[in-house]
Amino acid sequence: MKRILSIGMLSLCLMTNAMAQTKTVNLRIVETSDVHGYFFPYDFVERKPLDGTLMRVNTYVDRLRKDYGDNLLLIDNGDILQGQPTCYWSNYVMTTDQNIAAKMVNYMRYDAETIGNHDVEPGHAVYDKWIREVRCPLLGANVVETKTGMPYLKPYALFVRDGVKIAVIGLLTPTIACWLNESTYEGLDFHEMVSCARKWVKQVREVEHADLVIGLFHSGKDGGLVLNGMEEDATARVAREVPGFDIIFYGHDHQVHNEWITNKEGKRVLTLDPSCWALNVADAQVNLTYENGKLKKKDIKGEIVSVRKEQLDEQMSQHFQSDFNRIKQYVDRKIGHFETSVRTRDSFFGNSAFSDFIHSLQLRISGADISFYAPLTFDSKIEAGDVTIGDMFKLYRFENQLYVLNMTGREIRGHLEESYDRWVNTMKSKDDHLLLLNSNSKGDQQRTGFQNYTFNFDSASGIDYEVDVTKLNGQKVSILRMSNGQPFEENKTYKVVMSSYRGNGGGDLLIKGAGIPKEQLNSRIVYQSPLDLRHYLTQEIEKLGNVRPEKANNWKFVPEEWTIPAAQRDYKLLFGE
Repeated sequence: MKRILSIGMLSLCLMTNAMAQTKTVNLRIVETSDVHGYFFPYDFVERKPLDGTLMRVNTYVDRLRKDYGDNLLLIDNGDILQGQPTCYWSNYVMTTDQNIAAKMVNYMRYDAETIGNHDVEPGHAVYDKWIREVRCPLLGANVVETKTGMPYLKPYALFVRDGVKIAVIGLLTPTIACWLNESTYEGLDFHEMVSCARKWVKQVREVEHADLVIGLFHSGKDGGLVLNGMEEDATARVAREVPGFDIIFYGHDHQVHNEWITNKEGKRVLTLDPSCWALNVADAQVNLTYENGKLKKKDIKGEIVSVRKEQLDEQMSQHFQSDFNRIKQYVDRKIGHFETSVRTRDSFFGNSAFSDFIHSLQLRISGADISFYAPLTFDSKIEAGDVTIGDMFKLYRFENQLYVLNMTGREIRGHLEESYDRWVNTMKSKDDHLLLLNSNSKGDQQRTGFQNYTFNFDSASGIDYEVDVTKLNGQKVSILRMSNGQPFEENKTYKVVMSSYRGNGGGDLLIKGAGIPKEQLNSRIVYQSPLDLRHYLTQEIEKLGNVRPEKANNWKFVPEEWTIPAAQRDYKLLFGE
């Protein structure tokens, strides 16, 4: 009996010991992306309450922290430094204060953040200061110093939670040079994502021995621009071609994605993209099971969670009340008076007071012969009456500079041909669409019902022209004359004013349409404004005081017996009126 009892006791001890060596760790990882200054539950441009914003994200995160504690990681995917006037105020007006974006990230106790292309655009003075002020690691494994070849930012961050080693690798879309002048990222290179991901996954797997490897990529799913073989949107390619990632959180394309991608070793990788403006978060639940200290099982689930209607974090709101008051005072400052209302939606159907007003100011400021401009928002309106600083963010959304380039008449026409090929349909009957629409893109914040990005729909001022929508692509634009009555000559060189985004090659209109090689664009620039275009537009309106924006009537779609009814039909499809 003693022997039987001893064996039983020994078995019980062995079973108890085995049970003690089995451990499950529950983690939660929450991502925001493309916040674009949507910190407060108030739209400083439209002067109305906002859904979502970081003050609702924080409510959601704090609720989870009550259950997960330090086992929750909060991460951001960049593009936080440009968007709402909150960013402009901090980047360019109150530059001696701590950047409001850094204040928000620090208050919410983010664990890691990746830099985005709109964080690079304000230039070294802004983003280097912001990087110093943010208390969490700023990641960018493929952002490399030109002189040393070393990463400018941390390639990855390591966290140990309840014995689990977690690696977060940050990557930025490498096609920065397609949009920005080199002066904004002087001394930096942006490397291709796949090979860079492969290098750092090897490091965190084989050297750091990470149990969980997370990607934090400011790059869309797929497609986009290609520059010297480097893809703008390469997240799906990295997920497929670089084994080792468990989850990839991403953004940049302002679209919602939640899908599993099978990599070349046959293993599945969860990829999550919450879209933009702090309306959603990407939320992953991870359960890791260990036996005798060895990782045996990973259970990973992910979802995109709306925070649109979360309760506001009142404590956070009170903490930032003085910042809110100062920003609101800034954007409410009157700068002029509009006698008539203007709206961007009219810009898609021909001459519009909105677009033509910007054209006229660009020509006035620069002294150029011809102006290019595309609507930067889908449906903004500035009402007749007093115009404020806040209204200027409706008039011009981004902090682009003003460029003047030398272009031949032939290049100007080619540029416009490329623009209208993306903008309008080739009508074969009077019942066809005028515009090149895509009903599947209505939820896409950057296409909003169009087949292509609306911020690449350049029209021109300074010339009179027609766009014949019955003609094939590349043959639609007929330039009749200069608007001052002089002849337009294809072999003559003209000074053309445009945004720095376009002048740097953004949208490929100058490259594909005008046929100017990317490497020659800098040599074409004859003027580059030191400050952003919105600054100069604001100055001009302050000088003018009382303004009546009007259509220039320098171009139109033809044949009008087809295009006018088609425009009315497409208008209803897009705007429901």
